[in-house]
Amino acid sequence: MSHKTIAVLDESELKDGEMKQVDFEGEGKVLLSRLGDKVHATSAFCTHYGAPLAKGVLTADGRVVCPWHGACFNVCTGDIEDAPAPTALHSFKAEVVNGKIQVTADPSATLSKNKSRQPKLLATGSNVPVGQGKGVVIVGGGSGAFMAIESLREHGYNGPITVLSKEHHAPIDRTKLSKALITDASKLEWRPTAELRSKFGVDFREGTEVSGVDLGAKEVIIGGTQERVPYETLVLATGGVSRRLPIPGKDLSNVFTLRGVEDAQKIDAAVKEGKKLVVIGSSFISMELVVAVTSRKLASIDVVGQEEFPFEMVLGKQVGAGIKKFHESKGVKFHMESKVEKIIPSESDPSVASAVVVTSGSGQSTTLEADVVVMGVGVAPATEFLKNSKGFEKVVDNSGAVHVDEYLKVKGLENVYAIGDIALYPQPGTGESRRIEHWNVAGNQGRAVGKTIAEGKGQPFVKIPVFWSAQGQQLRYCGVGAGFDGIIIDGNPEELKFAAYYAKKGSIVAVASMQKDPLVSKASELLRLGLMPSASEIKGGKDILTIDISTVSAKPKVA
Repeated sequence: MSHKTIAVLDESELKDGEMKQVDFEGEGKVLLSRLGDKVHATSAFCTHYGAPLAKGVLTADGRVVCPWHGACFNVCTGDIEDAPAPTALHSFKAEVVNGKIQVTADPSATLSKNKSRQPKLLATGSNVPVGQGKGVVIVGGGSGAFMAIESLREHGYNGPITVLSKEHHAPIDRTKLSKALITDASKLEWRPTAELRSKFGVDFREGTEVSGVDLGAKEVIIGGTQERVPYETLVLATGGVSRRLPIPGKDLSNVFTLRGVEDAQKIDAAVKEGKKLVVIGSSFISMELVVAVTSRKLASIDVVGQEEFPFEMVLGKQVGAGIKKFHESKGVKFHMESKVEKIIPSESDPSVASAVVVTSGSGQSTTLEADVVVMGVGVAPATEFLKNSKGFEKVVDNSGAVHVDEYLKVKGLENVYAIGDIALYPQPGTGESRRIEHWNVAGNQGRAVGKTIAEGKGQPFVKIPVFWSAQGQQLRYCGVGAGFDGIIIDGNPEELKFAAYYAKKGSIVAVASMQKDPLVSKASELLRLGLMPSASEIKGGKDILTIDISTVSAKPKVA
């Protein structure tokens, strides 16, 4: 590595709390961040999808938040703070000499194609023979499991880590299944299984379904073989199981749900030019799939929803109406405030669906012809295996949710944690117990639990849930608390350019936006720090982007 030292900026051009992207050797880019008198230099692009971090949000406690998807890094070290960042930033030496900011870096590390470095691992587990020792056992192989592995090793856990995943591949970027209908698992994996084994010392067992947990013996039971896997600490990260409506025809061969790679492969193979698609459900998985296939020259796309507008429960009527109008401009037909009565089999082949019967709120029945039917009607917690496991009776409720405390520890159980889609946890700020089915939440809970186990002391989970969706423009959302009693909208949802603030009892509990970056990233930090203005202040025109959380004089309430 040949390092160079280059003067990149006059010191006077970078003020406290400011970030700037500067050129390094003409081709490369460096992010400068100033906190008080100290200047920090890192690589300039988010390691998740490559967003320019200079357009993100800097906080006085040294966090830079990506403007797109809420990934977060420490500007002093480049280390990962929050998912979905899979790798860290390069950190460069920065000093002020004769009024100029000088950066010392390997020029190749400043190029966008080399935007990331591997996280610093305080432990690798390399001294643990694979398959031996108890250590941490993680049930599930998704975002939560992946981030827990990284976090355990980053924070110095040196014992065995065993992952029991029913999927036949390493953890993947599951969001791309619905957002882009990518069907090749190898293109979606965060790290290949071989790397998890060699660099992180993980005994990663694919295609392994768990049938129960013996709390007394501290063992996980594998289905079929009844093999017992001992643990010291157990992390339950099993995710969700796609729901199917309990209607006639739900199991016909061309009726699909979308959760895993195999589901995406089946849908991709079926949704071909000239075919008629009926999508049941009008929230995120459904509408992302619609975006992914709109350009395929289908004969028709029909969406059936229970609400008046898509996304209404989460985003409200006005935002839902704007997104609906966009999809209608692409030829999508909506059948809203309707329910599906049945799916009709084909006369020529009774194993295949040929139509969907829909009833409107006024009782009118419509038959929609279908070559392909996709049900996007939510997921249930994948916790059936716990219902027969003694000791879980009081912590797994009728919905299948696992009740955890603010440290994500299963209530009343020793050394057992639950994260992601299955975890019913107290929301930061409001204390309401909710189960959040966001891929990002699972990842951040994995990171939190990894740190807690590695360091032997718990930190309450306070990360604000963030999600995103491409719906004509990039939709961003962050928030806590179920429901809202008022919405304040700045801009025009019909033009897909707006900020929406969701109020509950006078407080802002969530924010959504399109074409207003980095508004939602800023909102997520204001909510985390307890500095979000009230609903009346927002109504009065308060601009949250002007609130100072980045300079030394800003005194956040949360460290």
